[in-house]
Amino acid sequence: MLELKLGSIDSKFNSTLQAYIFLRCFANPNLLFEILDLHFFLSYSGLDTVFISSNKIANFCCEPAGWVQTKSIHISCPKESASSKFLAPYTTFSRIHTKSVTCLDISSGGGLGVSSSSDGSMKIWQASNGELRRILEGHVFDVNCCRFFPSGLVVLSGGMDAQLKIWSAEDASCVVTFKGHKGGILDTAIVDRGRNVVSGSRDGTARLWDCGRSACLGVIADCDSSINGVAVGAADNSINLGSPEQMPSEREVGTESKMLLVAREDKKLQCLGLQSRQPVFLFIGSDAFNCCAFLSGFLLLAGTQDGNIYQLDVRSPRVPVQVIHRSGAPVLSLLSFRDGFIATQGDGSCFIVQQDLDYVIELTGPDCDSVYKVATWEKQIYTCCRDGLVRRYQLSDL
Repeated sequence: MLELKLGSIDSKFNSTLQAYIFLRCFANPNLLFEILDLHFFLSYSGLDTVFISSNKIANFCCEPAGWVQTKSIHISCPKESASSKFLAPYTTFSRIHTKSVTCLDISSGGGLGVSSSSDGSMKIWQASNGELRRILEGHVFDVNCCRFFPSGLVVLSGGMDAQLKIWSAEDASCVVTFKGHKGGILDTAIVDRGRNVVSGSRDGTARLWDCGRSACLGVIADCDSSINGVAVGAADNSINLGSPEQMPSEREVGTESKMLLVAREDKKLQCLGLQSRQPVFLFIGSDAFNCCAFLSGFLLLAGTQDGNIYQLDVRSPRVPVQVIHRSGAPVLSLLSFRDGFIATQGDGSCFIVQQDLDYVIELTGPDCDSVYKVATWEKQIYTCCRDGLVRRYQLSDL
């Protein structure tokens, strides 16, 4: 790890140092740090130390070592108590889709990826190299969401044709089609091992489905606004989920003690008991909610169209635990990761926040193209982007 200070650059380097980094974590989100031909241009005077690790974001010449390629750069701003590590993609897959990649997921074993695109296609590919394995054909119009079941052998998808489909990852056959929504399906969630699934739609409903009988077990939420995101999580014992008004169907498996989180277009975040269908809370945000995720049995995250990430405690949801705002770009996806989370936004940013780290990890590459979704497997992180690329990052490169 090399440490660069403003006063020591000339003495350490006698050739060309090139680095272009957009610092999204500091007070000025548009701050540009540029080192070119030994000239140091810095529009933010508080930044006094730059750490460059020996891994490929910047190329620099340092005698006598010669050319070194880096994959991560650590930038610290002590005056603002801010610190970020910028991580470049380990590899990029450009041949999976021809247009924007709108959703992706990685199988539980890490071997396969599935993704959908604005070109109308949905494909299964080798996660290690992006090699195409299967094309899943059957939806009419765009496929909005896709994910693997916990087995890693089956895929769940939802499309603008208002259909929910289950596919075999082995032979690309569609084994189940659910019909009942009157608008495009925007998000899905899988309950436990996958006997039941949940879908959220533009028609304003969130529905619970029985995969074995291809039947709808009930409408969990019904509102006058599009449902942009759904999440299912196990509730802490201290949370009262209420009691169901009717005896639950024997076809409901794993719904007890579960919460359903609903991100709505009308600026409302709704939480209900999945089995009881009873309301837990209703929170009003600053703009339309695009996505949501559970961090634990009582903590959750939700992202809005105007760039806010709300962290709420289900036990006292009236006042957020914190509100994270890095830019006004829409928050497009949130994913629980280790003891923190990963967020993606419409301005191309994708960042990791973890409680045990005193810095934010920034995943670089998309520039200003929207990053629609993120998926993980062990120390590998995959993102899909408006520029049509799937990027894979290695946290070990840090």
